[in-house]
Amino acid sequence: MKTKNLTAKFAAGDGYNPWYNLALEEYLLDNLAENEIILYLWQNDNTVVIGRNQNAWQECRVGDLEANGGKLARRLSGGGAVFHDKGNLNYTLLMPRMKYDLKENLKVILKALQDLGVKAEFSGRNDIICDGKKISGNAYYLGTKAAYIHGTVLIDSDLEKLVSYLKVSDAKIKSKGIDSVKARVMNLSQADDKLSVAKIKDSIKTNFAEIYNQGQPLEEIRINDSENEEFKKLYDKYSSWDWRFGKSPDFDISLNNRFDWGELELNLKLSSGTVAKAVLYSDAMYSDLIPKISGALTAQPFELEKILKAAKKSLADYNWQDEKEGKKIKEEFLNWLENELKTIIY
Repeated sequence: MKTKNLTAKFAAGDGYNPWYNLALEEYLLDNLAENEIILYLWQNDNTVVIGRNQNAWQECRVGDLEANGGKLARRLSGGGAVFHDKGNLNYTLLMPRMKYDLKENLKVILKALQDLGVKAEFSGRNDIICDGKKISGNAYYLGTKAAYIHGTVLIDSDLEKLVSYLKVSDAKIKSKGIDSVKARVMNLSQADDKLSVAKIKDSIKTNFAEIYNQGQPLEEIRINDSENEEFKKLYDKYSSWDWRFGKSPDFDISLNNRFDWGELELNLKLSSGTVAKAVLYSDAMYSDLIPKISGALTAQPFELEKILKAAKKSLADYNWQDEKEGKKIKEEFLNWLENELKTIIY
């Protein structure tokens, strides 16, 4: 990837409020210049962050979390639910969409960990592992002009709380051939008790500057959040009930399945032979595709041929980053949907 034409900058989160930090992330995305690349480092505390298209009640024990002073947040990207505390460091790399390259961009994080002696390596579609266990997961968001990759680094996180607050389906666990969430992850402090959030933060920042700024000091971005109306609107969105929990009407039909590219739950509300409302929940990475499918199915006659035609069109119109994976997802989703609806629609 050519980096000489990019202006590298740095931004830091202010405090541990997830709604603030996610609002700042989207603000940076919306205001990214066409030649900029930004490293944003931030932390939340006692927080569960769910993916853009997930059902909050099914992914998190919300009552327990809030009873213990925690916060639920929903991010802009797809993927699954994660637990954040002060032993966890979050990173976001924001770049022009044309410069998005998951594995290439994440070399900043991989090298930062390796420089500290961590035996870090890529695994699967979106994990960084050490000694076979997950130490960092990430997700991405692709906008019209800008994109970001963001993720977590587990350093000294409370894994007991992670297990107690997150609900993980049996299907997901079985698909990975493991016994529990806790069995899949580890803190970096388990590999080296001298590692700290501060050390990881410094190493990531140093490597980002070396790769994108010839090792020179980074210009830091600061905003006046009390006077910035755009930021305040974003904060109001991320802290709102509607964004975090959404409106959940009583559904007449609920279908779910686990694919190797994500878990899906399709809910349909019917009225007078029509799909009055379709809501699709998923931890799949395609954050902008999931609502497109929901929108395509809403207002369709509850007829097999017309529902399949609408779903097929929404999948065909999507701009797939990987055509081979796109073909696989389209075939698997449509075959599953047809087989499920055949048992309902006569």
